[in-house]
Amino acid sequence: MKILLSLAIVILCSACNQNHKNESAKKSDHNSPYQKKKLVVIAIQPFIDIPKEDVDYVASYLKKMYTNVVINAPIQFPKNSLNQAKTRHRADSLIRFLSAQTKPGYLTIGLTKGDISTTKNTPDWGIMGLGYCPGNSCIASSFRLHGKNKMEKLFKVAIHELGHTQGLKHCSVNDCLMHDAEGKDRLDEEKEFCKKCKAVLINAGWTFN
Repeated sequence: MKILLSLAIVILCSACNQNHKNESAKKSDHNSPYQKKKLVVIAIQPFIDIPKEDVDYVASYLKKMYTNVVINAPIQFPKNSLNQAKTRHRADSLIRFLSAQTKPGYLTIGLTKGDISTTKNTPDWGIMGLGYCPGNSCIASSFRLHGKNKMEKLFKVAIHELGHTQGLKHCSVNDCLMHDAEGKDRLDEEKEFCKKCKAVLINAGWTFN
């Protein structure tokens, strides 16, 4: 009888300890600042003007950081996306167009070699890219990029704008990919995501192979 009673006490204590561990694990997950989010699919959406090799280059390097990447077929620019002078496509108009076509569980990065602009220092400020923070779509342009490493720069612009969609703001670290270019081509100075920015992206499912 004593043996059975002792055995029952041991089983009860073991169950209590297991329940305590489960509750602690739940609390730990809930309080973690870097709790994993559900992976989305990053869709690269080229417009008809950008060369295929530029798109493939961006895709190949993006796949080193994120596993779920697809390339959509090239599309025409939306109507009424040009500025008043008909010389540039408005980046915000392109983002709205891309956002409307982005399915749940997807994130879209549009690519073009045409000039794009937004309203900043002037009503029509030429830019390399734009992404809302956070958002489900963004845009990158190669028009203002120069040099032999032009495609590498395009990838850096694209990854910067994708970072914004993931909730990253501009970073004060000079060589971080989220550093603010302030309207200039400083992409050669940018090398990788800093530790803080990388932690946010890892939480969002980025792997950095």
